[in-house]
Amino acid sequence: MTEPAAAAPSPQRAVLVLPTTAEFDSRTYRIASALAARGHTVTVLARLGPGLPAEERHPAGYTIRRVPVTSIDGLPFPAAVRAVRDLLRRVDARRGRGKGRPATATASASAGPGGIDDAGESAATPRSGVLRRFGASVIRRLAIQLTVRAQARASRAVCPPADLFHGMAYMGIPIALGLGRRQRAPVVYDARDIYLDAGNLARLSGPMRWLVGRAERGWARRASRVITVNRPYAEVMAGRWRVDEPLIVMNCSYRYEPPSPREHRFHDALGLDPTTRVVVYQGGFSRDRGIEQLIAAIADVPDATLVLLGYGSLQAELDRVAADPATGGRVRILPAVPPTELLDWIASADVVAMPIQPTTLNHRLTTPNKLFEALAAGVPVVASDLPGMAPIVRETGCGVLVDPTDPTAIAAALREVLATPPDEMTEWRARCSEAARETYNWERQMDVLLAEYGRLTGRPW
Repeated sequence: MTEPAAAAPSPQRAVLVLPTTAEFDSRTYRIASALAARGHTVTVLARLGPGLPAEERHPAGYTIRRVPVTSIDGLPFPAAVRAVRDLLRRVDARRGRGKGRPATATASASAGPGGIDDAGESAATPRSGVLRRFGASVIRRLAIQLTVRAQARASRAVCPPADLFHGMAYMGIPIALGLGRRQRAPVVYDARDIYLDAGNLARLSGPMRWLVGRAERGWARRASRVITVNRPYAEVMAGRWRVDEPLIVMNCSYRYEPPSPREHRFHDALGLDPTTRVVVYQGGFSRDRGIEQLIAAIADVPDATLVLLGYGSLQAELDRVAADPATGGRVRILPAVPPTELLDWIASADVVAMPIQPTTLNHRLTTPNKLFEALAAGVPVVASDLPGMAPIVRETGCGVLVDPTDPTAIAAALREVLATPPDEMTEWRARCSEAARETYNWERQMDVLLAEYGRLTGRPW
């Protein structure tokens, strides 16, 4: 007995709300491009960035509309607030302040709001340090709220009619909920991380964490459906928010056939010697991703260069490291590339490294995009032996697991991979590609998402 054919898609309108510029967000690209290929009208509402157009037609067939967003735009009477700010700056400049201040009075290059650095510490006394950390938490919370409000205001003016809204991440879902309420359309919350235990939110004070957690719980409950990227995340979210277990749509890549023979994109772009082996870290330049540990490890990996492919808050610091003669030119940096080109770059690497640090619950349970991108590109990995990604690495045999906090262990794992004989490496790469083609691919994940979209709108997608 043959299975009934799937219903043909009924053309519908989807709006994806993203709290970034949409240049490098692979998940948004994959969802939008897959929907557009099926004949749906897709609009991505994003933030305007330097040099980017306010409206752009993506080659994959969807539209990106970007709006200017600052925290000031979220305040009442933003024009008046800017005028007062500019006046105070001019007065300050006339008085000679703003230049020549003692170093102790200014925030460090890595400082966050309130002059507190990435570790949440300051040079103040213990008591004033506690107060300052609490103040920084308040500032972060207000900045988040005002930025979301600003993007929501601007997005309303450019948002087209939609049958479904898809809110990306913690700062995208409140905007999507507001738009969905106005149009009486279902809203999906794409919770791609455990945000309360990630990044700056993980460093908030207790009261601020409670407020943020309470807000996100409310958004999750108001959403028509919550989706996330792996089962460990789904279990945490269901327990915290008291919602149905989120639908799992993994961050896999499209099926991809690596070029044969292999390309040498990194060698060509950086002028590397043809015999140099390329170790790639791809993704955000931020703390706790294992970048510092990789830099320490690469010194003990002969004939190899570490290439950091991406962008983020550590850019200036990493530029200084790469320029330091002490690294011997073995740490190189390249800007992020669009999702449409990423796998071609990854496929030309010898190994992809992702020693994410076990500093937060979010990191311990993560299954990062870069793991699935390496699988699709047929490149072995050196990955953190953590509960999120380790089971996939073991199941597929796609790499070596390490203690991510130990640069010596990371270096040993890199040497092990790079010392693999050519015939065995060919088999290893084929094993990675097969796992991606058969199991860990976007086509299978999109089928899951399309079925949920159809349930929410009552028409097949």
